[in-house]
This record gives sequence, structure tokens and C-alpha cells, in this order.
Amino acid sequence: MRWDNLLKLKRFGDTKDRPRVAQDDTRLGFEVDYDRIVFSSAFRSLQDKTQVIPFSKTDFVHTRLTHSLEVSVVGRSLGRMAGKNILEKHPHLSKDLGYKINDFGAIVAAAALSHDIGNPPFGHSGEKAIGHYFLNGNGAKYKSKLSDKEYQDLCTFEGNANGFKILTESKVGTPGGLRLSYATLGAFVKYPKASLPHRPTAHVAHKKYGFFQAQKTFFDLLSQDMGLVDSKTVHRHPLAYLVEAADDICYTIIDFEDGIHLGWIDEEYALEYLINLVKKDMDTLKYSKLIHRTQRLGYLRALAINSLIKDAVRVFTENETQILNGSFGHALLEKSQFKAQITDIINLSVDKIYCSEEVVQKEIVGYKVITALLDAFVSAASNAFFKEDNSYDELLLQLIPDQEELPAQNLYQTLLNASCYVASLTDGKAMLLAEKIGFK
Repeated sequence: MRWDNLLKLKRFGDTKDRPRVAQDDTRLGFEVDYDRIVFSSAFRSLQDKTQVIPFSKTDFVHTRLTHSLEVSVVGRSLGRMAGKNILEKHPHLSKDLGYKINDFGAIVAAAALSHDIGNPPFGHSGEKAIGHYFLNGNGAKYKSKLSDKEYQDLCTFEGNANGFKILTESKVGTPGGLRLSYATLGAFVKYPKASLPHRPTAHVAHKKYGFFQAQKTFFDLLSQDMGLVDSKTVHRHPLAYLVEAADDICYTIIDFEDGIHLGWIDEEYALEYLINLVKKDMDTLKYSKLIHRTQRLGYLRALAINSLIKDAVRVFTENETQILNGSFGHALLEKSQFKAQITDIINLSVDKIYCSEEVVQKEIVGYKVITALLDAFVSAASNAFFKEDNSYDELLLQLIPDQEELPAQNLYQTLLNASCYVASLTDGKAMLLAEKIGFK
């Protein structure tokens, strides 16, 4: 892979590249990407989607929206710091092509801002509920009517792939979706593979999949144009490592902070974990003068995030050659000098937050809500596709927003559209809609 190709400002529908030197620096194309994401309805819906704790009424607990904003801020810093090192190592990028440090920050910030845009309501249990519906629920009846790859898309419904669909799918009046730059889309795709075939490797890019079969044609075009393809293997865009690191840093530290605020993790115990992470950079005199818990947490959080950002950039820079040839198979934080401290924090979060009774109980409710909605809308959409819809199906489809069309040119696209519609709902909207159709 070459940075010349990886930093493309080209967009869907362009027949020629957009040279960096021809860009207006007052509103750079990568910054336009950020703006388009912010003003999209899919991004706004994240304000009422679960990060960790469903239906939380506590104002300091993060939603997908606040989490995404924080990941974007961290991603911008990661991008700028890594970009500085990249331009020093590859001076032709700036001298001949006009790229600047802030370009890298803008790309990573935009991709990070949208990294959760395809996630269903109720956190990761939402993905599992959709998958279970088609694997073991009423949706299993469609298996014989779909290809293996199409059916696998539904059985292992993936928020990352749905995000790529949202960002790139052409609809009437909006060809190419949000029409983001190729560089931002490349950085967005953490898992450059389809749901099948499975890849039993330890490479971090193979952990999940990043696009549905419905978007394969454009994904292939994008990959080829940016030079991500080598001997039929599609490599991860290097800046996707920074997007992943931004997310890892935020959920490690911020979810932990939420657990402290909720009282699920003892403050004194928790602060010790954070101090272990930042003790080399900690001003003990300054810390001793902080009276309130929010001040102490804020100080340690800032130090922790800063330490992890600098270390992630170090790992990225030291392994740039392997990253560019596709042989670096780890998340950046897996190679962090703070790996032991990160693991301690995550293990405590799993025990006290992710597996807490309150979270589990609310995820169960969300699971049932999504199943009820799928039963209604998948059935209505498929009946309409087969021209077997009744008056109830017609009423259900009237609830769908005008810009969304569930019945499509084939059954797979129809089922995928219905699933993605349910995935697009906020936690509150999903609950309300399920109640309207009889869920109790």
C-alpha cells in the first residue's frame, strides 16, 4: 500500500481524482466528510442509542452519540500525531502532493465520528438479536431462498457493515449515500472482508466483517482504487488502526468512568487502577489538591487518554512498514506498554459493568423488543416482495419513513432493508414502536 493512494479525496461518482493541492484549505474535503456525518439523521439517532447501559436516565452516562464525539476527538489527535511522523518519513506527500498534518487528523476524526453509525439499538445485544432471529428464530425460514453469503450477512448481522451501507448506499436522490472521500471510507472499514468465507486467523482485521453483499461492488471498487488489494487479499487501510485505537482508548477509560459515577465500581479501588496507568506523568501535588470526585476522575482520565494516545502513535510509527504491507495483525493497544493496566481496567469493567444485573436485564428487554419488530417488519416486507401482503402488512409498511423502501429487487435486499430499518431505530423509538404493534 502507498500513502499516495490511501489519502484519496475522490468521492462516489468521480471519474477523476481530486488533487490535494487543488483543495480549498478553508473547507478541506476531509472536513466536508465530518460535516456530512454530523448533519446526517443516522448520526443524530445515536443520541438515544445505548453505549453500555440501556435506558439510562443518568445524565453523565454515555450514549453512542457522546461516545462517538469523544472517539472522534481522540482520533483527531492520533491522526495529527501520526500524520506528522508520516510526512517526515515520506516528504513527497507534502512537498509534491500538498498533504498536511491536519489532513490525517481530519480523516481519522471523520471515520471515528461515524464508527458506530450502523449499530442497532440496545448495544451489542441488538446485533445478536437480529442474528438470532434469522439463525434460530422465525427468520430461519428464508435460508433456502438465499445464497450462503446472503444468509450469513443476516445471521451474523454486523453494525460495522451496516455503517458502511449507511455511508455509501445509493438511494433515489442521494447517489453514493453521504459521498464521503475514499480516504475516510477506507479508514472507517476496520474489517475489510465479507461475512463469508470465515478466516480462522489471529489478524485483527479478520475478527468481524465490514460490508454486506449488497455493498460488495462498491467496496471492491474502493479497495482497488486505493491499492488495498494484494494477491486477492484486501488489506486494512492503515488509518483504520488509529480509528480502532481511538475507540479502544475511549471505551476502556470512559466506560470505566461511567461505572464509577454509577457507584458500580468503588471510587477508591477504581482510582488506584487509573493511577497505575498514569503514575509516571502524574503531578501528585496537584492531584492532592483536588477535592471532588469529578475533579479527580477528570484529571486521571485526561492523563490516561493522553498517555494511551502517545503510546498508540508510537506503536503505529514503529510498525508503519508492516502496517503498509498488511502484515501487522494486532490492534495498536495490544502492543501498548500499558497492556497490563488496560487489561486490568477492562476485566473490572466486564465484571462490574458489562455483566451487571441491571445491564443484563435491560438487554433482555431490548432483545425481545427487536425480535418483536423483526417479526412484524420482516414479514410485512417479504410478503410485499412476494405480492402476498395483506392489509395489516400494508399498515405496517406505512409506518416506514418515506425515504426508506423495504421491499426491493430481490429477497435478500428486502430482508436486509427490513433488518437495517430496525437497526436504525433509537432505543426509545424501538420501544414505542414495539408497544404500538402489541409488544408488552
